[in-house]
Amino acid sequence: MGLFDKIKGEFIDIIEWTDNTSDTIIWKFPRYQNEIKMGAKLTVRESQVAVFMNEGTIADVFQPGMYELNTQNIPIMSTLKGWKFGFNSPFKADVFFVNTKQFNNQKWGTKNPIMVRDAEFGPVRLRAFGSFAFKVIDAKLFLKEIAGTNGEFTVDEINEQMRNIAVSRGMDAIAESKIPVLDLASNFDEVSKLITDKIKPEFNEIGLNLTKFLIENISLPPEVEAALDKRSSMGIIGNLGAYTQFQAANAMEDAAKNPNGGIMGAGMGAGLGFGMMNQMGNAFQNNQINPQTGTNTPPPPPIVQFFVAVNGAQTGPFNLQQLQTMATQGQLTKQSLVWKAGMAGWLGAETQPELAGLFNNVPPPIG
Repeated sequence: MGLFDKIKGEFIDIIEWTDNTSDTIIWKFPRYQNEIKMGAKLTVRESQVAVFMNEGTIADVFQPGMYELNTQNIPIMSTLKGWKFGFNSPFKADVFFVNTKQFNNQKWGTKNPIMVRDAEFGPVRLRAFGSFAFKVIDAKLFLKEIAGTNGEFTVDEINEQMRNIAVSRGMDAIAESKIPVLDLASNFDEVSKLITDKIKPEFNEIGLNLTKFLIENISLPPEVEAALDKRSSMGIIGNLGAYTQFQAANAMEDAAKNPNGGIMGAGMGAGLGFGMMNQMGNAFQNNQINPQTGTNTPPPPPIVQFFVAVNGAQTGPFNLQQLQTMATQGQLTKQSLVWKAGMAGWLGAETQPELAGLFNNVPPPIG
């Protein structure tokens, strides 16, 4: 290398940054002991600013545009000393290009469930995640507070800090909003605004602006969601008795279609279906959930029914009202043999406590 080439190599006369990445916030121009020539061309593209720093002190900040560096447009730099070559006075300075575009789709989310107190469910654990966007609004402040003299600073190097701010302050905002857990999904926009207002000042403190904050999902633990699904199913089913009858009817239809049963299978299927439908329908209809109190209504006492032996033949069953009429008409006497479910055999009507009162209103025989 000749002396002229060596001297020429000491000077930098074009300063620019063509960003070919999507995540670089700060890029330091690679000067490496070369001096910037007075009169050098500086190109600052849109969504960039150029920060000149000398010995750790920020000197000048250049907005987008093309500049010829001289003592008129860099008054602070003009005081720096450099060795002279011809009519030029080169100087040494670190040049940092700061990307001021918006960085989108930055993810945030809770690593562990966050405990909050809900008016309806009490203490519940919530998970949440979403995305946010930010941009540099004060390059000098950001360099001073965060990047320092780092030659290349990317989004990943500050993302963790921003995510922690978003989660910590964001969940605080959700708790303070007092919005019921079941209504959060319909209020994502309102909650996002609350969180943005809460954490935006902390971004501003380091020279950043939070331009967007989105909530994509807020979820409960799986076991709680399963319980809510059951609760929703009960609400959709509505009348449990009708639903049970519908299920029993389907079972009866399936039994009747059993190819191994033929006509007998169909008859048995019908009988079993009707029996099951009556029993289960009565059970559910008599044990309904009160929609106002959310508690079970106790079922009424079971209906007592007796079979009565008449001339050696079994008749009935009859309920107590029917038996009262029979007693009044003389068709049922104290000596009449009766039987009900649970009895070992036929006994006289007078032996049954339920039937004893039926004969008090029966007039005695005439004569």
